Amino acid sequence: MAEEEPKQPEKTQKAEEKPEQPEHSEKTQKAEENVVFIGKKPIMNYVIACLTSFNAGGSKLCIKARGRAISRAVDTVELLRRSFMKDLKLVEIEIGTEEVTGQDGRRSNVSTIEIAIPKA
Repeated sequence: MAEEEPKQPEKTQKAEEKPEQPEHSEKTQKAEENVVFIGKKPIMNYVIACLTSFNAGGSKLCIKARGRAISRAVDTVELLRRSFMKDLKLVEIEIGTEEVTGQDGRRSNVSTIEIAIPKA
């Protein structure tokens, strides 16, 4: 008598199948716009990050900062404009406020800034 081979369970067949992703997802739309978050590092680190983003083919750059880093974000953009990319134009500057809850549970308002820069 010929022995039959055991059948694979259906679970392994389903696990191998990957679900189809939509063609135009939110991630692909965000990939067109590069974002640089400003923090506590030296200003030149952020300038280099912006230059790298433009050299990699990015058409638009958004620089975001909040709180005490806002002045560093403005310095980054000014250094980019005056020293490295003299034909750079600012498209949009948005300011706002975020409510942040600290570790101790207290809420405080933090200022935010977003600076949009297209590649000229």
